[in-house]
Amino acid sequence: MQSEEIKLANWWHTLEDGKILCTLCPRYCKIGDGQPGFCYIRQNQGGKLYTLGYGKPTGFAIDPVEKKPLFHFYPGTSILSFGTAGCNLGCKFCQNWSISKAKLDELQSVTASPKDVIMLAKKYKAPSIAFTYNDPTIFGEYVMDIAEIARAEDIKTVMVTAGYIDKEARKEIYKNIDAANVDLKGFTERFYFKLTSSHLKNVLDTLVWLKNETEVWFEITTLLIPDENDSLDEIKLESDWILENLGDSVPLHFTAFHPDFKMKDKYPTPEKTLITARRIALESGIKYCYTGNVHNTEGQTTYCYRCNMALIKRDWHTVLFNNIIDGKCSKCGAKVDGIFYC
Repeated sequence: MQSEEIKLANWWHTLEDGKILCTLCPRYCKIGDGQPGFCYIRQNQGGKLYTLGYGKPTGFAIDPVEKKPLFHFYPGTSILSFGTAGCNLGCKFCQNWSISKAKLDELQSVTASPKDVIMLAKKYKAPSIAFTYNDPTIFGEYVMDIAEIARAEDIKTVMVTAGYIDKEARKEIYKNIDAANVDLKGFTERFYFKLTSSHLKNVLDTLVWLKNETEVWFEITTLLIPDENDSLDEIKLESDWILENLGDSVPLHFTAFHPDFKMKDKYPTPEKTLITARRIALESGIKYCYTGNVHNTEGQTTYCYRCNMALIKRDWHTVLFNNIIDGKCSKCGAKVDGIFYC
């Protein structure tokens, strides 16, 4: 694989005091010479901001696209997945903390140019590439360059993200992106501020922007943490907000928390909590809602919202059958929202 020189970052300017203001995300870090931003991999070197993660993935994997999770985007296909180090959120419950909370020099990274990444996708016959594991917002320049080549090669690209990104930067980063899964981590400002060191409003703004101003197919994931964001009222509020602001066709995934990082004192999410959350969302009017990180076939199956026929049955991340034909229910002909091969 080809080596990459250190990459000058986008989305910054110099302040009067000589520090750099990074404008990639709503954190707006003010960074002194020789210092990194909150995310670790954007660093001020001699008065210029560099992205240390460009061309430095921490490893690749071939996953089922359902693992992202994306249930309505080329179901049953594989996806080339990778991330870098660092993150622009401070989630105390992070399930990938060994990557997202690490500095680049603390991890064994490889070197891969954007062309190398495309070649890997072709080698393993993966129709899509996922920017995942840590938040791809922080290596946006790398994402943009890969996505541009991928679009020309008819390879799809996917952002797995918290959606915490500046309004101007997202226009550039998502220009050639085909799909996204956005973590809506909770539905109160208290939760976001206390447990993620960020703010809810910015994420909601990104979701509305994706829906109204892009062609990106996206799905939403909420990790339900016992006694933090799993109350029936909060689940109902989230479901109603999605319905009112994004419509009824955006798939919603409720997934189970397991104790990790700085929240090992919590207990795992009971399966019944996920089942109840799914019921609330469906009764609110959301067409497609799923459970994750538990073995629940019903909660992982796509049903026709009109006739209730099982359209895509899944066992964990494996598609057992697919009854969608030309994007429609094979029984009643109702249009199924999503992007499908069949």
